Amino acid sequence: MKAYRQSIVLDLVDREAITSQEQLRRRLHGRGVSVTQATLSRDIKELGLVKRAADGAYSRPGHGGTGRVHETQLKRTVGEYLRRVSRVQQLLVLRTDPGQAQLLGIGIDRAMLAEVVGTIAGDDTVLVVAPDGRRARTLARRFETWAKSRG
Repeated sequence: MKAYRQSIVLDLVDREAITSQEQLRRRLHGRGVSVTQATLSRDIKELGLVKRAADGAYSRPGHGGTGRVHETQLKRTVGEYLRRVSRVQQLLVLRTDPGQAQLLGIGIDRAMLAEVVGTIAGDDTVLVVAPDGRRARTLARRFETWAKSRG
């Protein structure tokens, strides 16, 4: 439910200027998702949403912000969503629970890692393309370490 709710939050802030948590809560309710203020506040923090200076509306980093997430945010995202890593040459196949691949893919994209050429995310799978096999192996180990460190 969390991944589903957070994906709706991202969709809402991408599509319209939402300037308060209450407004966001009402929009979520309109889509059939009930959420408490505390949960919504945690979601905003975990998604790294920021308020734009121009209009005070929530936005993702990179949509009026710096665009790059910190490694600690990516570690948290990988730790929460990644379930398994497989590597074939310079390709990584990351498995998540259903509905979570998009959030993991977004986190990886926003981190702008030198080892990542690009990502493609489906429902429960993210394909990560690295420049070569060596960097893919390094990245796979890093992701596995972060996933194992989740509490």
